[in-house]
Amino acid sequence: MAIASLEAGMGASEAWGGQAAAYGSNLTVVDKVTPDMMHLIDPHWYQFPPMNPMWHGLLGFTIGVLGFISITGNGMVVYIFTSTKSLKTPSNLLVVNLAFSDFLMMVCMAPPMLVSCYYETWVFGPLACELYACAGSLFGSISIWTMTMIAFDRYNVIVKGIAAKPLTINGALLRILGIWLFSLAWTIAPMLGWNRYVPEGNMTACGTDYLSKSWLSRSYILVYSIFVYYTPLLLIIYSYFFIVQAVAAHEKAMREQAKKMNVASLRSSEAANTSAECKLAKVALMTISLWFMAWTPYLVINYTGVFETAPISPLATIWGSVFAKANAVYNPIVYGISHPKYRAALYQKFPSLACQPSAEETGSVASGATTACEEKPSA
Repeated sequence: MAIASLEAGMGASEAWGGQAAAYGSNLTVVDKVTPDMMHLIDPHWYQFPPMNPMWHGLLGFTIGVLGFISITGNGMVVYIFTSTKSLKTPSNLLVVNLAFSDFLMMVCMAPPMLVSCYYETWVFGPLACELYACAGSLFGSISIWTMTMIAFDRYNVIVKGIAAKPLTINGALLRILGIWLFSLAWTIAPMLGWNRYVPEGNMTACGTDYLSKSWLSRSYILVYSIFVYYTPLLLIIYSYFFIVQAVAAHEKAMREQAKKMNVASLRSSEAANTSAECKLAKVALMTISLWFMAWTPYLVINYTGVFETAPISPLATIWGSVFAKANAVYNPIVYGISHPKYRAALYQKFPSLACQPSAEETGSVASGATTACEEKPSA
């Protein structure tokens, strides 16, 4: 019995020793990297010990959940918007492009990251690493510029009103083509020598090289952030500033007119249409806000690396991946909650998801008009 106890104690000691060695000072987060990837690893990462496997497990689980929700949700958005006659409008083509971009992002990025989290390092080689990072950059750029076009469309309808030139199918398709070509040009640049795509600190995903000391490489991140982060942000703020201003002026005029006529409200069909546009503007603004919440962590990580303002740990790079991937989940949820015609079409095509849509929403679909009451708070 004493011998058995001694053997058990020795076994436990060996197990503990192996675990301690894994997180000791002799090993680094780079040790599991495959030989063909070593030339892409920045010396900065050699100072960090291996990450706790728990973080890889949590990251893999989170990405798996986000991937399932995003692929299912965005797939349903694309299907419903393209198969429902009342939703086939030029403006909704932009919504479909947004959902399609988010759908492709998770189809391309979730499976490789899941496998890499299992092996605790990137296992698909340098070319796949480049393509993975390129896909993330491409679809992220497409998303933000599509949302910018949605903001411009809302500005056109709400601020300019009847004086505005309506968006046509060809106009929407031309904008979508321009977005794809513009985004593709920016995301191919690192593959042609302006910066490069490398494994991130957690070694399970790939992105831009923000640790390079070359100012040619750093300049890409700075210029890219101007055209794919700050410019869209300023254009969206511009659009929504005037949208909110126009809505406030309209509501003020309605209240004053109602007061003069001694009535509670002047809600005509024209006012209801304006209210619907305002509701859609709120939905778009919510989606855009969530996008910036999702991509700002990546921007902060990249800028921290470029300007060397603080040390970046492998664990910190996980949050950039999680927040960015979560962006692809927001849009179907936002539209499913806030778009009555989409929700009613969803109930019709997938009855098992129905939660007793109101008569108001059903009537909205039947009449072909989007029901959105400004007095009611957004869900």
